[in-house]
Amino acid sequence: MYARLLSSLPIGRLLTWLKQGVEEHTMRFCTAVNCMDGRVQRPVLDYLSSLFMADFVDQITEAGPAAVLAADPESDLSKSIFSRIDVSVNAHGSVGIGIVAHYDCRGHPKPEAQQKDDLRLSVAAIRVRFPRQKIIPLWVDRHWKVSEVGFD
Repeated sequence: MYARLLSSLPIGRLLTWLKQGVEEHTMRFCTAVNCMDGRVQRPVLDYLSSLFMADFVDQITEAGPAAVLAADPESDLSKSIFSRIDVSVNAHGSVGIGIVAHYDCRGHPKPEAQQKDDLRLSVAAIRVRFPRQKIIPLWVDRHWKVSEVGFD
């Protein structure tokens, strides 16, 4: 019953489960507000699960989510994203949120500098609604490598 679940866990979390027993373990979640582009799914999932030591990553996907949140945090689509973040945070106890922009994004076909500026604005919009959450802006480059974006 647990074979598929156990095979998908990072080795450190698997060892914790084995030590504590699967039934006693509290599953740890984090949240990815990610582009729908399939090329960025795996790198972001791996990065966030390692960063937050999470067993599971709740995936909230839209085409160019940083652009959506930056353009109008009160739009229906932004409210939908926030609603899904709320489920992840309040139902799953998410320990952190990653917001993603990436190279060659068809949902946000802007230069890297503009996308990173929109990441900054989207972090601010998320922080207003989820002030206690750790929010990490992420950039996925042309080699599908994930890095955290720092703002001056």
